[in-house]
Amino acid sequence: MPGRGPALIGRHGECAALDRLLDGARSERGQVLVLRGEAGIGKTALLTYAGAQARDFRVARAAGVEAEQVMAYAGLHQLCAPFLDRLDRLPGPQREALGTAFGRTAGARPTRFLVGLAVLTLLADVAEDQPLLCLVDDAQWLDRMSAVVLAFVARRLLAERIAVVFAVRDGGHEPDLAGLPELPVGGLGEAESAALLASVLKGPLDGRVRDRIIAETHGNPLALLELPRAWTAADALGSPVPLAGRIEQCFVQQLEPLPADTRRLLLIAAAEPLGDAT
Repeated sequence: MPGRGPALIGRHGECAALDRLLDGARSERGQVLVLRGEAGIGKTALLTYAGAQARDFRVARAAGVEAEQVMAYAGLHQLCAPFLDRLDRLPGPQREALGTAFGRTAGARPTRFLVGLAVLTLLADVAEDQPLLCLVDDAQWLDRMSAVVLAFVARRLLAERIAVVFAVRDGGHEPDLAGLPELPVGGLGEAESAALLASVLKGPLDGRVRDRIIAETHGNPLALLELPRAWTAADALGSPVPLAGRIEQCFVQQLEPLPADTRRLLLIAAAEPLGDAT
């Protein structure tokens, strides 16, 4: 049965869409959805919600990393790594193609088609045992080969108990995901923005400052959560710095007082895309 999931303010429509997606996969109707929105708008929170609702699923995760965009199949390897003990179940040509793509075997460079078929067969095999949810965050930073293969797989989900959800930042160019079902993720409404802002405030806030923050953030949840930590009334009412720059300034101000070793640890953690503490 699905879990309750994290509490999200004002995301009823998006959560309902994800619930329908999971229900479709449970009923052996392969599902795919692309969540698209600006940085900080809540796409990752929605992926977290989907993962929490999928208590009866096996969940596989991957995240695009800017530094790995030049490494073929890097993103795909993140997603498939937990299942590579099943490679022997694949037909010979597919097993060799995927094994070569991941550097497990030596051979000629495999075709994208064979790698795509191999991943589709591998994921379908996993879904035979338990429904499978694949969550791909920051898909705009996937290496090209991973994006091609994952889009290939997403277009061929028919009677499999598989759901794939991509999160993509606005402004990116992802031709491989074109034509897939898409859900735009916009800012929160005024009432929801006020509720989220109130949830992080430790004391009263001048009404003019509150209204200006809500107006300038356009309902962006990350901005609503982070800006109050560092903004003064003067900042909110007169800062010429763009919204993204002010969010970055907030993070810098929070890090500056920390010891050098702590900042170094945070830098290392930020460079690790999946939050693997080891």
